[in-house]
Amino acid sequence: MKTLLVDDQALVLEGLRSFLEAHGFAVVGTARSGAEALLKVDMLRPDLVLMDIQMAGLDGIETTRSLKKEHPEAKIVMLTAVEDDDSLVAAMQAGAEGYLLKDMEPDDFVSQLAGLAASELPFAPGLAKRLLRKLSRPPGEKAGDSGGQPGLTVRQAELLQLLTEGLTYKEIAARLGLTVATVRYHINEILAKTRLANRTQLIAHASRQGLGGEKAGR
Repeated sequence: MKTLLVDDQALVLEGLRSFLEAHGFAVVGTARSGAEALLKVDMLRPDLVLMDIQMAGLDGIETTRSLKKEHPEAKIVMLTAVEDDDSLVAAMQAGAEGYLLKDMEPDDFVSQLAGLAASELPFAPGLAKRLLRKLSRPPGEKAGDSGGQPGLTVRQAELLQLLTEGLTYKEIAARLGLTVATVRYHINEILAKTRLANRTQLIAHASRQGLGGEKAGR
């Protein structure tokens, strides 16, 4: 997988380059700013961009948003020391495929990146679950609000569970006594609430973290 590394710290770039090349990744270039990353992607057309968030000038989230407009096929994974929910949500809304942390265990880090080839979304432990919970919370509700319910209904949680078990829309409809059109409608509603782009992303998030079976409020 042709990989571009983006970070404003030279030592981080060189260390990461050596590490990834030792694990079979083809590092085709590095960039030390968002502006340089935009140029390098145009020139090198990498399959994967590992993107730091906190950079002077054009930060990683804005760079990701710009790259996705010009190169929607490029897979962008945030690699950062920042773990706050706002950065996590902003990165995914900008188009990032995953969010990894610099203090992850090396084996976990490589394993998460390797999953991209199987359309799995790379996330540091626990972050996918936090993302889905935050995005499915009704507008205005804060984390920790007493009595607040996630945005998915009980029916939508059932649908999500069956989807992660590999059932087709037709099979889900038969199991729940619904029409296929109704199932499709509910899945679209779940995608809208979680702000995920498609069913593949939804299944990857939910199945990895066991989210489909969580209780939800009406």
